Amino acid sequence: MSKAYHLFEVFGIELEYMLVHHSNLKVNPIVDELLTLKNGSLTDDIDNGAVAWSNELVAHVIELKTNGPTSNLNKLSTEFHKNIIEINALLKPLNTQLLPTASHPLMNPLTDTQLWKHSYSEVYALYNRIFNCKGHGWSNVQSTHINLPFYDDSEFEKLHAAIRVILPLIPGLCASSPILEGKNTGFKDTRLEYYKTNQKEIPEMTGWVIPETVFTKKEYQTTIFEPINKAIKPHDTEHILDHHFLNSRGAIARFDRQAIEIRLVDIQECPHADIAICVLIIEVLKSLVNEEFSGLETQKSWSRKLLFGILNACIKDAENHIIDDLKYLSLFKIEAICTVQEVWRQLYNHVKPQIDQSHHHAIETILEQGTLATRILKALDENYSEAHITKVYTRLANCLQDNKLFIP
Repeated sequence: MSKAYHLFEVFGIELEYMLVHHSNLKVNPIVDELLTLKNGSLTDDIDNGAVAWSNELVAHVIELKTNGPTSNLNKLSTEFHKNIIEINALLKPLNTQLLPTASHPLMNPLTDTQLWKHSYSEVYALYNRIFNCKGHGWSNVQSTHINLPFYDDSEFEKLHAAIRVILPLIPGLCASSPILEGKNTGFKDTRLEYYKTNQKEIPEMTGWVIPETVFTKKEYQTTIFEPINKAIKPHDTEHILDHHFLNSRGAIARFDRQAIEIRLVDIQECPHADIAICVLIIEVLKSLVNEEFSGLETQKSWSRKLLFGILNACIKDAENHIIDDLKYLSLFKIEAICTVQEVWRQLYNHVKPQIDQSHHHAIETILEQGTLATRILKALDENYSEAHITKVYTRLANCLQDNKLFIP
C-alpha cells in the first residue's frame, strides 16, 4: 500500500496454493512453467485484472493476491475463483492442479522440496543456508494473509492492539493442517506448530509469534526491527535482506506500506471460505478498534506471554480448546468459560449485521461443523492409508475448483 489509507478503508488479501500431480497429488514444482504459460515468458509477477499471481520460496507454491488495495471484499471470492479456474485449465495438459489447505498431507519435504531458482533466488538461497528450508515449516505451508492499513501512529496503536488480542483465537476459526506425512499430528494447526520454531536459529525473527506490546513506529523500530537487524547481520554479509520481510511474527507491521499483515490464517478449501473468514476477522477487529467490547488501554495491557499461552492451546485443539481465563474473555464481553468455537459464535452474532449475506453460509458452516481440520479428520475417520488420504484430498481439490465448502 504505497499511499497511506485510513483504518479499514482498503484491504489486501493473499492466498497460497500448491501445484500437485492430478493422478496422485504429489507436489509438482512447475510454477515457473505455469507463469510462462500465462505470460509467454517467465516472470515472477503477473497482473490478471483484480488478482495478481506470483511465485513463492518453493517451486510448487503460487500466491494469488488482490492486485493492489481493494475496498470491496464481497467480490473477492468470485475474483479469486475465476483465477483458480484459469490456472487449473492451464495446468490440465501438464497433469497438474491446485491443491488447497495449509499443508500437504503426504509430502516429504526432504525429498520433494525445490526452491525457486529464478528472480530473487539469492534471497531464498540465503534463507536456505541459514534455516535449511527443506522442512514442513518452510516448504509445506500455505496461508492466507490479511493486510490492513493504518494512517499514522494513532491508528497503528488501535489496530495493533486489536490484532494482538485476536491472534490467539484465529486457529479456532481456520485450522486446516492436521495431517503430515500420512499421520494425524495431534495438532489441528500443524502449520502454526512449525511456524513457532522454524526460525529457531535466529529467535528474534519470530519472537513469541504474538508481537510485543509496542504501539508506535519508533517503539517498533527499537523493540522489534533493531534486534532482528543485529541478529541477522553476521549471516547477511551481502546486505540483501529487509527487516520488513525478516519479521516473522504472527502479525507484522509493514511501515514501508503503512499496513499490518496478519499471517496466522490457514488457507481453506476454497475462496468462498477464505474470504468469509477474512471478513469475520476484519469485522471483529473493527468492533475492537471501536471499543465495543473493551477499551484500548485494556487491549494494550495484554502481555505476549499470556496471549501466546492461549494461542499455543488453540494450535493444538483449535475450536475445541476451552478458554478458562475470564479476564481474556472479558476483552470480548464474554462472561463465562467457553470453547473457542463458542467465542467465535458470540463474536459472529455481534458483527453479523455488518457482514454481507454472501458470507453467512460459509461462516455458519464453520461455526457449526468445525474448522476445516476437524472436517478433514472426520472424513478420514482414522484411516490414514495413502489411498484414503489421497481420496479425501482429491475431494478438497474439487472444492477449490467448484468454490464449495467441504462437508465430510
